[in-house]
Amino acid sequence: MYRREKMPAIRDDITGLKLLGAKKTEYPTTVDPGLLETFPNRYLDSGYSVTFTCPEFTSLCPKTGQPDFGAVEIFYIPDKLCVESKSLKLYLFSYRGEGTFMETLTNRILEDLIRLCDPRLMVVTGEFNPRGGIGMTVVASYDRKLGKKTRIEAEEKVK
Repeated sequence: MYRREKMPAIRDDITGLKLLGAKKTEYPTTVDPGLLETFPNRYLDSGYSVTFTCPEFTSLCPKTGQPDFGAVEIFYIPDKLCVESKSLKLYLFSYRGEGTFMETLTNRILEDLIRLCDPRLMVVTGEFNPRGGIGMTVVASYDRKLGKKTRIEAEEKVK
């Protein structure tokens, strides 16, 4: 008969997190990478990946001020630090009032996240709804060993 042993509880280090569990959420009105928070990665040797999806991303056209809608996906292989999801949600929300081109914001998100957590690999994909009959997909990628690379090179690395 299989005997189940009681495993000790694993406690994550949450000491540096300020936004998670806050009683009142303040929604930012300007883009601020300082909103982003991390926690220590307990599984450094596992090589696992994390994918965040934000299907209701919005920003503004820098010329007309009209809203741009789309989805942002962030795929990464963490190293020592992981991105805390509530802080990421608020950071992405902060683009709502930002007048910026889609290419700029996709690369800015990548750069802010690289500075935050120094991942092994990261790919940020912005898939934006059509405006004027043209949709757009922007892919910005980073591999610590290679630096910024093209989408094809990043996808080959993941396979």
